[in-house]
Amino acid sequence: MDTILKGWFSEVQDDLWPGQSFSLKVKDILHKEKSEFQDIQVVETETYGRCLILDGIIQCTTRDEFSYQEMISFLPLCCHPNPQKVLIVGGGDGGVAREVVKHPLVKEVHQVEIDDRVVEVSKKYLPSMACGFDSEKLILTIGDGFDYMKNHKNEFDVIITDSSDPVGPAVSLFQESYFGLLKQALKEGGVVCSQAGSFWLDFDYVKKTMNGCALHFPKVGYAITSVPSYPCGHIGFIIGSLDESRQLEKPAKRFEKSETDALNLKYYSSDIHEAAFTLPRWVEKHFYE
Repeated sequence: MDTILKGWFSEVQDDLWPGQSFSLKVKDILHKEKSEFQDIQVVETETYGRCLILDGIIQCTTRDEFSYQEMISFLPLCCHPNPQKVLIVGGGDGGVAREVVKHPLVKEVHQVEIDDRVVEVSKKYLPSMACGFDSEKLILTIGDGFDYMKNHKNEFDVIITDSSDPVGPAVSLFQESYFGLLKQALKEGGVVCSQAGSFWLDFDYVKKTMNGCALHFPKVGYAITSVPSYPCGHIGFIIGSLDESRQLEKPAKRFEKSETDALNLKYYSSDIHEAAFTLPRWVEKHFYE
């Protein structure tokens, strides 16, 4: 079904956020196709810039993407004392790669993305994100993340899963068995970070995903960021560490304001890192008590 009616795109998803919809006024439809894996659309909006839509769900807009890309990248990177080798699962728009390669301790970044069409479409229409693919630190593999990790055990310091929402092929990336696979691909003391949805939408599902992570990682936390174009304007990340002594809310690497500016970080800072783990009392009780 075409989700653009009378010049407006409406994000309708009755399985994930029933009873609500976020809408953007569309100036132009720049691209539309059905790849082997999903429907891909890029639109130019009136107020949020260019918007990448997969299977009818907003993945990013050029107005606010940095708040998501920076946080899903720098939260886990700064939870690790020496994140030299990093794996990105998903992230076909290139935004996470753009951020990860900025970290001064990161030497090598591997990325596995299943849909090459998302990569190519992003390079054409979203160059401010897809520039992440240009880094000499990055090695991009088009393929299945599960198969990739099965063949790369005990290799990575940090693994970041930048997935779409838990419907269709992305469902498996939120299951307990996936965190077991992540653990096998990590070095000792490794850290993982996965997009984990919003507690405003379904905190029982977030808690279930956290419990799945906790079966494999002795230290687990949930951190949040603000993204206006996402449902409820909010999204969270599950972070797991194989180092039980690691205080996730205390960044192992702190950046001075001058360093943050030099890295062109517009949202993440060491203070934001700490604040991101501070949750409303009703959520804190549900998740940790």
